Amino acid sequence: MMTVSLIWGIVVAVCCCLWLILGMRRRQMGEPPLENGLIPYLGCALQFGANPLEFLRAIQKKHGPVFTCRLMGNYVHFLTNPLSYQKVLCHGKYLDWKKFHFTTSAKVFGHRSIDPSDGNTTENINKTFIKTLQGDALNSLTEAMMENLQLVMRRPLVAKSNTPAWVTEGMYSFCYRVMFEAGYLTLFGKDLTGQDAQKALILNNLDHFKQFDKIFPALVAGLPIHVFKTAHHAREKLAEGLRHENLGKRAHISELVRFLNDMLYTLDDMEKAKTHLAVLWASQANTIPATFWSLFQMIRSPEALKAATEEVKRTLENAGQKISFEGSPICLNQRQLNETPVLDSIIKESLRLSSASLNIRTAKEDFTLHLQDGSYNIRKDDIIALYPQLMHLDPEIYPDPLTFKYDRYLDENGKTKTTFYSNGIKLKYYYMPFGSGATICPGRLFAVQEIKQFLILMLSYFELELVDSHVKCPPLDQSRAGLGVLPPLNDIEFKYKFKHL
Repeated sequence: MMTVSLIWGIVVAVCCCLWLILGMRRRQMGEPPLENGLIPYLGCALQFGANPLEFLRAIQKKHGPVFTCRLMGNYVHFLTNPLSYQKVLCHGKYLDWKKFHFTTSAKVFGHRSIDPSDGNTTENINKTFIKTLQGDALNSLTEAMMENLQLVMRRPLVAKSNTPAWVTEGMYSFCYRVMFEAGYLTLFGKDLTGQDAQKALILNNLDHFKQFDKIFPALVAGLPIHVFKTAHHAREKLAEGLRHENLGKRAHISELVRFLNDMLYTLDDMEKAKTHLAVLWASQANTIPATFWSLFQMIRSPEALKAATEEVKRTLENAGQKISFEGSPICLNQRQLNETPVLDSIIKESLRLSSASLNIRTAKEDFTLHLQDGSYNIRKDDIIALYPQLMHLDPEIYPDPLTFKYDRYLDENGKTKTTFYSNGIKLKYYYMPFGSGATICPGRLFAVQEIKQFLILMLSYFELELVDSHVKCPPLDQSRAGLGVLPPLNDIEFKYKFKHL
């Protein structure tokens, strides 16, 4: 037995040595500095996954603003100087942003490719998202979301007593269930069979969504979903609820979902349902933690809470809206929501501190990338990556970067501030939680409006307090780094009760 183990040990050691000798890429003239890592295939993936920010800072200190790391079999060129971000976008003809995103979506959600070049649709998916998530379509979505948020928030009033009681709950749990239900109803409509059926559906879908989302980073990393039986079951159940026959039992389905259903005519019913699941995940996975951080940071800062409360009061008065539990729900249009710079700044500052997205593009061919820091040769199929958290936490751009400052994005006149500098040069890109260029999230406008609506309604209907007024800010869950807004590692208890109106 020992002899067999020894032989296998020698074989593994020899294979590793051969990989180190033959399998490792060698840096060629004109290419960025290279970090292969010592583990075959994985390369630097374990160090990167443990704490991407600290790993990239260490490599940046070692090699400068441009370097290459091997991650999960891919060679990724990290560009860390925000002054170079604009230069990357100028090389668009050499870069493919769709390949990674479409491939990942098909792998994670289980549908066939929706890349037009693969022949399953003749439509440009990104243009479809823009058409159905912005412009006139955004007005409809925003109106529906405002109505559904109030439907969810005001539901306990049916059985309310004359004296509202304090309710204690985890803030992340509260944001999760409220935003999930309101967002689900906004995109996929309301159940025609009645409130009881709808409530049961939402509770089941919420549980399934949490199970699926929990293993999402592992799926993106390449692990097959069949390894995770509970999550696989959850994904299939979520998709089942989004099949055409089940959507037919719902009213007020969003234009986005109806358009996708008609457009992807070559996919079967279950595959269409899985593209709807991708839309559900995209609409919830980052919006929910972003909502938590915005609410938490606002309540935690007396100055932010005071400024936001005054702005909301002023906005409602200017719109002729009265807060009432029995009367009509609050209704604010796009223009009115857009004229809330304090809430905008609170949301931006919360996202600056919590977002850790990875902006990725794949090289279509060998080419030379010309940047602020020099020119670099890039090989076909290599990945160009921007990690904006490095910029968001740069003390030169954002003094005292780890401190929440609700007015960081307000100028001296209380208007939106857009001037930020690096090395004395004004930055075009200084805030990037939603990506950039062709890869920028098409639903970003709706996401911000959702969070803003949530904050407005929380300040209008509820008295809010942290259970521990001196509670520390919870750490970020680094397991989701690269995917967007990081959730808190632990929940924070808060109290809320309906106001006396």
